[in-house]
Amino acid sequence: MKASNSYSAAGVDTEAGDKAVELMKAAVSSTHGPDILGGVGGFAGLMDVSFLKDFRRPILATATDGVGTKVAIAQALDIHHTIGHDLVGMVVDDI
Repeated sequence: MKASNSYSAAGVDTEAGDKAVELMKAAVSSTHGPDILGGVGGFAGLMDVSFLKDFRRPILATATDGVGTKVAIAQALDIHHTIGHDLVGMVVDDI
C-alpha cells in the first residue's frame, strides 16, 4: 500500500475546517475596517498600511495557527518548552 501524504490520512478534517470558517465568516468580517484587504479563510490576512509613508503601497500580511499535533508530540516526549517556538515558526513559514 502506498503511503498517503493527505490531510485526511493525518487525521485532519478539512471539510470541518471549511465549515467552521463559513460559520464565523460574517462575525469576523463585521470587525473589518476599510484597511482590511480580501476576505476570511486564506492562509494570511492582508492589511493596507499605507500610513507607512516610507514605502510604496505597503501591505502587511498576518497569520495565526493552532498548536495542532505539537501538544501531543510534546506530551509524548515530555518536552514542552519548544511548543511556542514551533508555533511561531509555522506562522512565519506560512507567510
